Amino acid sequence: MRLNVNRILHTPDAKADFHFELDLSDLDFGGMYPVTHPVVVDGQVRNKAGVLHCELQADTTLHCVCDRCAKEFEDPQTVTFSCVLAEEKQDEENEDIVVLENNEVDLAELARTAFILDMDTKTLCSEDCQGLCPGCGVNLNEEPCRCKKQVDPRLAALAKLLQDD
Repeated sequence: MRLNVNRILHTPDAKADFHFELDLSDLDFGGMYPVTHPVVVDGQVRNKAGVLHCELQADTTLHCVCDRCAKEFEDPQTVTFSCVLAEEKQDEENEDIVVLENNEVDLAELARTAFILDMDTKTLCSEDCQGLCPGCGVNLNEEPCRCKKQVDPRLAALAKLLQDD
């Protein structure tokens, strides 16, 4: 979605609200496509003392697979982003300034970039997820480990005494 800011560019305290849906279902993230629902983007561009400030919020629910236990789960995701819009860039190193093209800004591209940069590199169904047992493979969140405990070879003689009873 492209927004023309010509109406508010030279009008102090003017604002332009926006609302749109973004389809990111084609977003490949580590071999998965977690964005199964539309991303709802809401925001505003406001002229504050001759400077255009853009603020947006993107909301959706991600379809994820836990990196520890491989359980599928839904995870609500909210991303906020803000930047300054300018007709030309004075400071080339400032990444918070977005240059307008013919008095327009591509809000969909801003939202997409902000969303991708905010994605978690590790997804967990819960912070205290215990994962899978490397020996027997059970989900330790649902049942105890089935592995037979290995006896330390230095204590094997003692373990044999306990078995004889």
